[in-house]
Amino acid sequence: MPTLGFIGWIVIGGIAGWVASMIMNRDASMGIFANIVVGIIGGFLGGFVLGLFNVDVEGGGMFFSFLTCLLGAVLLLWIVNLITSRRR
Repeated sequence: MPTLGFIGWIVIGGIAGWVASMIMNRDASMGIFANIVVGIIGGFLGGFVLGLFNVDVEGGGMFFSFLTCLLGAVLLLWIVNLITSRRR
């Protein structure tokens, strides 16, 4: 199975970040660059969290990689919402 590569991670991260921003109701305040960053960081965060539960993230394929990025992106946006809501 071929690896996604740099461009693949940007595309998967961007889509996952966009979907996560819609789930967390932050889509209006985020642009495409922020969606990509949230999705890529979410991929690392999702991989870390699933790794804690001994889930084989690397062997899951492209769809599982998307779900991992989505999980991490939603978690990341939830944490950002917690931090920003306390400042108000």
